[in-house]
Amino acid sequence: MPEAKARVVGFNHVALEVGDIEAALVFYGRLFDFKLRSKSDDMAFIDLGDQFIALQKGRAQAADDGRHFGLVVDNKEAARKALADAGVETLPGPFLDFRDPWGNRIEIVAYENVQFSKAPNVLRGMGLAHLSKNKTAIKELTDKGMAPT
Repeated sequence: MPEAKARVVGFNHVALEVGDIEAALVFYGRLFDFKLRSKSDDMAFIDLGDQFIALQKGRAQAADDGRHFGLVVDNKEAARKALADAGVETLPGPFLDFRDPWGNRIEIVAYENVQFSKAPNVLRGMGLAHLSKNKTAIKELTDKGMAPT
């Protein structure tokens, strides 16, 4: 009998290579309200409740084209405004994508619009217990047997 494969459950973290840790914290701090989990000369960890973003010094590759990750926010319009206020150019297309100064491509998505869901206890601990899903996201979750209760 073949061995069972491990099932992918989710993401613990995303690691981004940046040129300078302090400059990256300043850049992302202009765009988002976040808590710093920990920091060293070569690494910084931005807390996302039960997940995190790792910033690692040493980006050498070219800027990302299609490769990206979707960063879920509580208020997409506030993120759009922060990007504009910081002079960060958004990329053409139907989504709210941008590149950081080191070429990492990030798509901003609103919590209410996507299936991704934080557990109620994690939302509460993050001070975001008021967040909810829109009808489309609830239907997508319901169709999978994962509707919020």
